Amino acid sequence: MQIIITRFILGIFLLQLAGCAPMQHYPKSDHYDGSRFFNPADPAGNSLWDGLKVLFAFDFAHWPDQVDNAPALHMHDKLAGDEVAITFVNHASVLIQTQHMNLLTDPVWSERVSPLSWIGPKRHRQPGIAFADLPKIDVVIISHNHYDHMDLDTLKQLEGRFHPLFFVPLGNKKLLEDNGVTQVVELDWWQSHPLASGVKLSLTPAAHFSGRGLFDRDRSLWGSYHLSFNGHSLYFGGDTAYSPHFKAIQERFGPPDIALLPIGAFEPRWFMKQVHIDPAEAVQAHLDLGARQSIGMHFGTFQLTNEGIDQPVKDLQSALQNKKVMASEFAVLGEGSTTRFKLKSATVLSQAK
Repeated sequence: MQIIITRFILGIFLLQLAGCAPMQHYPKSDHYDGSRFFNPADPAGNSLWDGLKVLFAFDFAHWPDQVDNAPALHMHDKLAGDEVAITFVNHASVLIQTQHMNLLTDPVWSERVSPLSWIGPKRHRQPGIAFADLPKIDVVIISHNHYDHMDLDTLKQLEGRFHPLFFVPLGNKKLLEDNGVTQVVELDWWQSHPLASGVKLSLTPAAHFSGRGLFDRDRSLWGSYHLSFNGHSLYFGGDTAYSPHFKAIQERFGPPDIALLPIGAFEPRWFMKQVHIDPAEAVQAHLDLGARQSIGMHFGTFQLTNEGIDQPVKDLQSALQNKKVMASEFAVLGEGSTTRFKLKSATVLSQAK
C-alpha cells in the first residue's frame, strides 16, 4: 500500500494534471500563451498519457535509509571582492556567500517534499547546514513551485528569522505572500533587479514545468538565475531539461565564473528527458555556458526517480571523460562542505576537508 501511495504522490509531483484554476494573466510572449507558460523549444512536453505511464515505470534503486554527512563549514570567513564561498546544503539548496551578501537557492529543510506531511519523497540525508547554524540570509532565490524547490515551511522560517528578499518567477508571488512572506520580487525571463551597487540578479530561462496540485499545471513560470557583481557572475540552473537556453544565456551575459547545475533525478530517461538534464547533458550545459567552474547539485537527498543514490556522480565522471573535460572543472561538493573560489580564474582558494 505504501508503494501505491508513493507512486500516486510522485505522479502528482511529476505531472501536476492540468485543469482550471484562478490565476494571474500576463502579456503573451514566446513562453506564455495568455493562459499557461510553456517551453519555447518543446511547447508540448510530456503528454497526459506519458504521465500515466510513468506511474508504472518507476523501478527505484535501493537507497540507504540515512546517509551521514561530513560537514566542514567555513561560513564566517571574510571574503575579498573577487572571492565567493559555496556551501552545498542538499538537493538544490546552496549557500552562496560574497563580499556583499549571503544568498540561498531553493532552500529545503523539511523532512519530506510532498503536499502531504506523512507520505511522499523523504530525505535520505540531513541538510549540510543545520537551520539554526545558518548565517544571516539576505536573499533567497526560488526557481519554481515544485515541492522540492519551493518548501513553504522553510520559507516561512527564513522570513521569521531573517526577513530576506525573496525572488520568484511570474505567478509565484501571491503564494508566498499568502504564507506570510512579505518581501517578494516576481520576475519574467530576462528581467533583472538590482541588489546593491554593482550587483544585479536576473531571471533566465529553463526548460521545465510547474504545478503544486491537480489544477495548476504551468500556471506559474519556472527559471534559472544569473547573478553579476564586481565584473563577476554566478549561474544557478534550477530544474531544467537540456535546451538552447544555456547558449542563449552565455550569449547575453557571457561565461559565468561558476555555474550550479543539476545532475540527478533523470531516470526513466524517456520521461525525465523532458524536464531534467542527466549528467552528460549537464556537462554539455557547462560547455554551452562556457562556465569556468561548474558544481553539481540536485542529487543524493530525495529519491525522486529510478537511479541509485551514487549514480549521478558516477555518470558525471564518465561524461567528463567522454567530453574531455577536466574533472576539476565540474566539482561535486559534499553536503556541508564550504569551498572558497577566486573568481575569473575560478581557482579554489580553500576547500573544506
